[in-house]
Amino acid sequence: MRIFVFATFKLMENNNARREIWLDWLRITACFLVMMTHSAEPFYLGGEGSLILTQADAFWVGFLNVLPRACVALFIFTSSYLQFPLHYSTGEFFRRRASRILIPFIFWSIVYALVWGEPVQNFKDLVFNFNYAAGHLWFVYMMIGLYLIMPLLSPWAEKVGKRELQIYLGIWLFTTTIPLIRQWLGGPAPVIYGPSGIPNAAKYPLWGEASWNSYGLFYYLSGFIGYLLLGLYFRKFVGTMSWKKALGIAVPLFIAGFAICSGGFLHMVMADAKGSFPVEGPVGLAALWEGPWLNDTVGVALMTIAWVLVFRQIRGGGRFYEKVVLPVSKASYGMYLCHMLVLGSVSVWIRSSLGVGENGILGIWTTPVEIFGTALISFCAVALVSVLVQRIPKVGKLIMG
Repeated sequence: MRIFVFATFKLMENNNARREIWLDWLRITACFLVMMTHSAEPFYLGGEGSLILTQADAFWVGFLNVLPRACVALFIFTSSYLQFPLHYSTGEFFRRRASRILIPFIFWSIVYALVWGEPVQNFKDLVFNFNYAAGHLWFVYMMIGLYLIMPLLSPWAEKVGKRELQIYLGIWLFTTTIPLIRQWLGGPAPVIYGPSGIPNAAKYPLWGEASWNSYGLFYYLSGFIGYLLLGLYFRKFVGTMSWKKALGIAVPLFIAGFAICSGGFLHMVMADAKGSFPVEGPVGLAALWEGPWLNDTVGVALMTIAWVLVFRQIRGGGRFYEKVVLPVSKASYGMYLCHMLVLGSVSVWIRSSLGVGENGILGIWTTPVEIFGTALISFCAVALVSVLVQRIPKVGKLIMG
């Protein structure tokens, strides 16, 4: 018996040695950051429009909804780090991704269609897009799009040199400044509403773009593909660093990125408030406020790099890693898919219990406690349920990924 236990322990130890432990920590942190982002949304999105009750709430949103803004980029980074370039044939890659990504996505899309809104219309909408009541599901479409081009880029990724990849990453980093350039050149953009009612700001055309052409000079090297390349760069060319060096690079990057995102948001909110709160308007107004912290902007890119530099310093495993971090990491995709079913109810409960804004029972601290509380309670509850469901024989992994 002792020999069996010892052999089992050594096997787990060897598996952990091969596993990128820091990526598990990064993945569950990204999952918590997603929930923190969604926990902050009710404090600038109210009812069917945009609403910030007080100047204090504006600053809390500008802090607590910017702090986690790299969450989606971190998910892409971890996937790229592990999957890109492909380790097996294209057919095998898509077969594995279908069972891991597509089947759980279809399951939870059906659940949201049945639970939120009018089911018949929801199922009609699913033919063309995700259910807008479950807006976080946009992520899966984007990720599948990246998976589709991974086989095309993999031969290049196998051979690319450090300098060449740095040049492409430099071009991509420049594209993350384009949203700020558009705003500077064009001023406040008009908001265009599609059939869904979801707003999109009209873009100031740059470098080949026009009313008849959206595919300008930097179109094909902008957006989320940069995080794909970033994961490749770190895996191939970034070696081990000391804590001092990692923090020496990460802290300035994070501060700069945070300042760009938070400062841009607060600048627009204060301009719209004109010194008086509450400030409110149609939902398109919040879409403009969000501009400085969108995933394709330079502030988010800088914060993403900072998060990665710090988490790469995590080395060891241990009992807490084995019993908590690893199971939650393995269930993180399912957590992302289902968390809004829990988070929305938790948010309503906490806000009804503590009150709203400075009139809440904690005064000026009511809003941050509600944001953190909603995120933490939701994360723990969703993690527990997701880990348990994933362990159900045969069907668990099909549901949670």
